[in-house]
Amino acid sequence: MLSYRHSFHAGNHADVVKHIVQSLIIESLKQKDKAFVYHDTHSGAGRYDLADEHAEKTGEYKEGIGKIWQCDDVPEALAPYLDVISSLNDGESLRYYPGSPKVGRTLLRDQDRAMFSELHPTDFPLLLQEFRGDRQVKMFKEDGYARLKASLPPKERRGVVLIDPPYELKHEYQDVVDAIEESVARWATGTYAIWYPVVYRKNIDLITRGLEKLGVRKILQIELGVAPDSEERGMTASGMIVINPPWTLEAQMKEILPWLQSKIAPATGHQFVEWIVPE
Repeated sequence: MLSYRHSFHAGNHADVVKHIVQSLIIESLKQKDKAFVYHDTHSGAGRYDLADEHAEKTGEYKEGIGKIWQCDDVPEALAPYLDVISSLNDGESLRYYPGSPKVGRTLLRDQDRAMFSELHPTDFPLLLQEFRGDRQVKMFKEDGYARLKASLPPKERRGVVLIDPPYELKHEYQDVVDAIEESVARWATGTYAIWYPVVYRKNIDLITRGLEKLGVRKILQIELGVAPDSEERGMTASGMIVINPPWTLEAQMKEILPWLQSKIAPATGHQFVEWIVPE
């Protein structure tokens, strides 16, 4: 199935959490001069117009990035993420929101590189248009997991993989676990950041239990909810599972998540940072 279009959901609360964690990981990698790779398995389009009919139809961005866009008490660690958004909007009103490829590419240095995979026949041309001619970016109209398998280990031996599937089908939750098992066997020291939506909590339990059984150490879970778990109201929360996270990430997100919840879902939300498997 290729029916999922992220343009309906760009900039929502799930994007905010995902892109904050993504930016913090990349900024951590930049603490050393040595080059690294940013690999995005399910890239979507490079950027999204929040004034188009898709975004306006759902209005999800208004309850996500719209809540924190111009706050004056933003935690310092959010600066790189918010700077990416500012660079797309000329510091004026919020019109464009970056997809994860745009967040990643904007934060890279000259010595780093990016790899993007996208299969959707509408989104891949948009991705090409966004990054055409960029020598630090390679794009593939391929299955994201197949491209990841073919690309590991990277020549740099440093980097992060963002795994952000649409979860249209039930087996996609197990696909994530299988992809991590194969990837860690090829590149054990890489950082892997997995985004997940909470629609049915049992599906997230499938991922966490599956990862526990792999025998992999250092697996951190980060989650922000906007409503209690429910099988009737759609996505009520989302989060990131990070394998081999930067040592600073736990403390950073323990500071950021309470602030985010206070802005996005002060009355009905929840948040936590927990180790699925410690070091």
